[in-house]
Amino acid sequence: MESVWMKHMEIRKREALSGDREAPVVVIGAGLAGILTAYYLEQAGIRALVLEADRICSGQTKNTTAKITSQHNLVYDYLIRTFGRSMAEHYARVNEEAIREYERLIGEKAIDCDFVRCPACLYSERETEVLKREAEAAKSLGIKASFRTDCELPFPVAGVTRFEGQARFHPLKFLARLAEEVEVYEQTKVLRVEDHRVETDRGCVTAEHIVFAAHYPFVNVPGYYFARMYQERSYVVALENVERPEGMYLGIDREGLSFRSCGNMLLLGGGSHRTGTNQKDRPGGGCRYEMLRRKAKELYPGCHEVLRWSAQDCMTLDGLPYIGRFSRAKPDWYVATGFGKWGITTAMVSARILTALIDGRDCPEVDIFSPGRRFTAQAAKELAVHGAHTVKGLMKHLLPAGDREIGPNCPHMGCRLEWNPEEGTYDCPCHGSRFDKEGHLIDGPAQTDCRRR
Repeated sequence: MESVWMKHMEIRKREALSGDREAPVVVIGAGLAGILTAYYLEQAGIRALVLEADRICSGQTKNTTAKITSQHNLVYDYLIRTFGRSMAEHYARVNEEAIREYERLIGEKAIDCDFVRCPACLYSERETEVLKREAEAAKSLGIKASFRTDCELPFPVAGVTRFEGQARFHPLKFLARLAEEVEVYEQTKVLRVEDHRVETDRGCVTAEHIVFAAHYPFVNVPGYYFARMYQERSYVVALENVERPEGMYLGIDREGLSFRSCGNMLLLGGGSHRTGTNQKDRPGGGCRYEMLRRKAKELYPGCHEVLRWSAQDCMTLDGLPYIGRFSRAKPDWYVATGFGKWGITTAMVSARILTALIDGRDCPEVDIFSPGRRFTAQAAKELAVHGAHTVKGLMKHLLPAGDREIGPNCPHMGCRLEWNPEEGTYDCPCHGSRFDKEGHLIDGPAQTDCRRR
């Protein structure tokens, strides 16, 4: 199941690390966040060395729907109420600046990556008041936003919150060009990190600063990110022979879908669920691809499915990413994780914030993203839910199996893996690690293969 970005796209291979090295900064992970961070550090005169266990962009960046937007679902009214206007302004400003910075880089370097400015819209088939509040909150923070009742979708809606001046692009075309200006070592798996030393299967790198940009931090202590995040899967089908909207659309209803044009195709997305959970218990149940196909046929009777793929996103307890210092105990470690569904824009935000911190520059915007920010009531509620899933996963391997097949345990923290028949994988309901049917690692935070029973 290959994404539209992977079709006919090759990124030049890099050599693996050979022996021990020293560098001012080591960045772990060669996805969009890692490459952008290394690029901006180099622009600031700070050498950064990137280590990638597989290939450049082999992780989650290749599975995105590639929306460059400051519209991150119903976020701005929530931010003002929960964290105050100042922190909400910081969030709005850096995400709007991220869109402009992508456009500047693409123009300056003449990168042919299908960059298009377009509106981004939230819609609901039932709600209006929450959309009105979101539009007003965003507008009060300097974003060009409005509420309306008309849209391009092929079904009636109750309301739409529309952000102007957002964008979409081809992420791999962009990343392939930018990676040419960064020092990257592929096929170099990081095994452990201690103080200023990064140990890999190809040698050790000593660095003053270490950046964890590998989607989900694999170091459990300090930081305890395993207790502060979970992972979600979502699904996309690419359709031809459909009417394509100018704008990008995301439904806020529980069964809401995502719509985004891509050349002569429409990317239709939805079906999110916690990784490793029983999908039949979710609204709509059963196969998520089948659900999307059914919706596609209802909305676009003459459509034709070209591609399908799925993505995995790190979800934080309060819905905001963790960007900043890894932990008070490790002031020279940095992290960029928990991007939710908004990894493209947040990767740019992360790169600029982490570069400023490492370069010793003032960065007031770090407050709303700091991993050490205030613990909210919503975070406490999510922690209880997340903890229950973890306890359940840990306890399963202690209980008798009965007549069911005994699945393997996750090597990350020992949770019992669940078989995902839709994708033919073993998935961890605790922290989201995934393995193929032979037990080979697909997604972290686990670092090793699992043993099948």
